[in-house]
Amino acid sequence: MKKKILLVDDEPGILKVLGISLGDRGYDVLTALSGEEALDLFRTAAPEIVITDIKMPGMDGIELLKRIKEENPDTEVIMITGHGEMELAIQSLKYDASDFITKPIHDETLDIALRRAMEKLSTRKMLREYTENLEKMVEEKTRKLVQAERLAAVGQTVAGLAHAIKNITSGLTGGMYVLEKGMEMENRAYLSQGWEMIKGNVEKIKGMAVDLLNYAKEREPEYQLSDPNEPAREVYELMRSRAAQMGVALNFAPAQNLPHAWFDREGIHRVLLNLVSNAVDACMDISCASRACEVHLRTLKPHGWAVEYEVMDSGCGMDEDTRKKIFQIFFSTKGSK
Repeated sequence: MKKKILLVDDEPGILKVLGISLGDRGYDVLTALSGEEALDLFRTAAPEIVITDIKMPGMDGIELLKRIKEENPDTEVIMITGHGEMELAIQSLKYDASDFITKPIHDETLDIALRRAMEKLSTRKMLREYTENLEKMVEEKTRKLVQAERLAAVGQTVAGLAHAIKNITSGLTGGMYVLEKGMEMENRAYLSQGWEMIKGNVEKIKGMAVDLLNYAKEREPEYQLSDPNEPAREVYELMRSRAAQMGVALNFAPAQNLPHAWFDREGIHRVLLNLVSNAVDACMDISCASRACEVHLRTLKPHGWAVEYEVMDSGCGMDEDTRKKIFQIFFSTKGSK
């Protein structure tokens, strides 16, 4: 079966010539003269690949890209850009465009962009099938071992790991693509951006490995007499430089005159570090871009003997589905947005 391609351009001449060229390559070509018409066609025909001009009257290519990704994130969208529109092309990559090609469109450039889009579709399909098969296997094993609580927990852990690995793989794929694009165009900004994306996902792998080891070892709390403010202060000192680099204001308010107490200092430190790190990341969510980015870490002394640690951020919060899954092992929303 021929793969469907939706071609969008407000210039009928370009639409006709490019449509013939794509048809000669064996694609089933759908055409639209506007973003609005393209969105209607996308909803009815469900093409796997969309090629759209960036500059169009009414709904432009960037808005069309965002709408398509909202409705079906797996669709590969290739952007067509003219000379002098490089900033818009780069912006489109931030919204997960597959590639961009510049006018006039050369056959070789078009073939490369289409090949990359097809490779991404194929990789995503294989990854989805692998993940679905893995999850089915885990579900089957979990049902058989439902009487053994510990073994059932292992099954849940593997499912969580499969989801986490899928997210990290997507991040690494994106970083590799930007890095490859930077080498191809000899663009240092792309090289730097791609490297940072890869480095960030490698850090996620390291963190996941540490979490897995800690989970497997069933670490026992190590109690020691200490100042309850100290783990919070250490986390503040560790995170404030990174927060500042990301444009996030990190504030620390320790409670005064807290008495020393017996507690697992390393465990509290690790929990607070994860909470503050997640809070900083939450402030950088693109859907919260209009808000002031602030994270507050403080210690409290309520009535009685307890000590409270509080981490607050100005991010967009969690929806109901995320709140229900928050205590699942290895559950994460990072990398899926």
